Amino acid sequence: MLGHAGTAAGLSAQIPVGRLDGLLDDASARFGHHDAISFLGRTWTYRSLDALVDRAARGFQDLGVKKGDRVGLCLPNTPYSVIIYYAVMKVGAVVVNLNPLYVARELEFMLNDSGARLVVTVNLSLTLPKLSGLIGKTPLETIVVCPMTGVMPFTTSVLMRLFRRKHLAKMPLDRHHLSYKQLVARGGAVPVPIDPHRDIAVLQYTGGTTGIPKAAMLSHANLTANVSQIVMCFPILKPGSERVLGILPLFHVFAMTAVMNLGIRLGATLILLPRFDVKQLIKTIDAEKPTLFPGVPTLYSALTAAVARRPRDITSITHCISGGAPLPMEVKRRFEALAKCQLFEGYGLTEASPVVTVTPVDDHIRAGSIGLNLVGTEIEIRSPKDGSLMPVGEHGEICVRGPQIMLGYWQQPKETDAAYVDGALKTGDIGYRDADGWYFLVDRIKDVIISSGFNVYPRVIEEALYQHPAVADAVVIGVPDDYRGQAPKAFVELKANMTATLDDLFAHLGDYVSRIEMPREIEIRSGLPRTMIGKLSKKELLAEELAKAGAAGIAAVAGVAEVPVTA
Repeated sequence: MLGHAGTAAGLSAQIPVGRLDGLLDDASARFGHHDAISFLGRTWTYRSLDALVDRAARGFQDLGVKKGDRVGLCLPNTPYSVIIYYAVMKVGAVVVNLNPLYVARELEFMLNDSGARLVVTVNLSLTLPKLSGLIGKTPLETIVVCPMTGVMPFTTSVLMRLFRRKHLAKMPLDRHHLSYKQLVARGGAVPVPIDPHRDIAVLQYTGGTTGIPKAAMLSHANLTANVSQIVMCFPILKPGSERVLGILPLFHVFAMTAVMNLGIRLGATLILLPRFDVKQLIKTIDAEKPTLFPGVPTLYSALTAAVARRPRDITSITHCISGGAPLPMEVKRRFEALAKCQLFEGYGLTEASPVVTVTPVDDHIRAGSIGLNLVGTEIEIRSPKDGSLMPVGEHGEICVRGPQIMLGYWQQPKETDAAYVDGALKTGDIGYRDADGWYFLVDRIKDVIISSGFNVYPRVIEEALYQHPAVADAVVIGVPDDYRGQAPKAFVELKANMTATLDDLFAHLGDYVSRIEMPREIEIRSGLPRTMIGKLSKKELLAEELAKAGAAGIAAVAGVAEVPVTA
């Protein structure tokens, strides 16, 4: 059973913490001959992975990388992602995770903000030219270029060279560019002492409620504590025996912890996929037989739909952890029926490394709950108005204390101070706790719709829409309304080969939501916008509605986060 609030402070001292590269050292010592990585059919053992990390660490030291220096990782899911990550840790430097799909302007901001002088990327036309163009505009001085074909099986690499040359970029031959082969030319990295509690391991950028990127400073202790907390939640996981499916991008905080760091801690095989393709995903499950599958709700929904259309055996998967977004109960039910395993829901945020709660290994799951607090984690429900503690059952902002909570925001002391109340991290999420200590997420503060003076929570309407048999995905946002100030609008994507009219959907909602919660409009679309990790995204839909509303409606749509939320 997980720790409850009140006992967390005493238990936090029992949570093992250390330096992140220590996870790999331990796994290599215990499981040296086991496969550490499987990538498109090619494998690396823990012993060979550890040796490559040592060589890359020596390469960084030869380049002058010192303790505290920031190193950008702009990589899709490949063995390079794991090698470079732990090599940076080994030399005491700081990983700056960069999304390869970011446009040049976004990368420019993060490089300037972090001060990273070195970035590691792959020789893809999607990434390398963007980064090369930022030399001279940012502190960036050196780009280490990793060849995609260098980690592929021989046949696959030949085919990529022959038929996909347009996707590959040539490395410029100048002093600013260095090949991966040159980086790992020598071994024998010099050990660098680390204070796990004080030294930053990762700068993880998050938009927050303001939309301006801020870098959460996550220490070695923050990240290793969170891995330890997850392991303590799932004593049924077997070190040296698990196979973790890594389709979520490792530059995202959830995958960094729940796929890579957790997998290495367990001595598991990381089955890495460079991008989401449902056919490749099913083929990989068939061939690789993963046992642990961290994902996001839309990923489970897509896999369930694909398997329902063409039945396949996915029962090798014994543990699934859903995070990144609220898990609709209907998605959970459908997936569990096919996979024959329990789909656990976790809740967290970047600033918490990221996991805060998880549903326990228990047959008595409470519908709609995000579970119990992790061992060593205290959760408080506070009034968004004045920060006072709310009684059991009352809605308020979820605030968190624990060993996984960030050191603060990089070079932003005012933002750091504003992120806490009485020492507890403010999450920006509205939720409540029941009498038995189970937590329930209601919605994001910034997503709450104020309609005729009442709080309307989009998640309630979304959950109701998911109950309709033809609905695959649903998103609800607030739009300007002359009478109500704001009104809910729903966007729906239907399942393949299924139909539903607007009248059908409105009639269905009539059994689930009140009149004040009833959407003013439902729009059926062939697809809904998603983030890089597959979460449904409201940002694009809000932008569309802003454009339609014009200046008069901008405040009504964009100003939701500024409205005090009441219970």
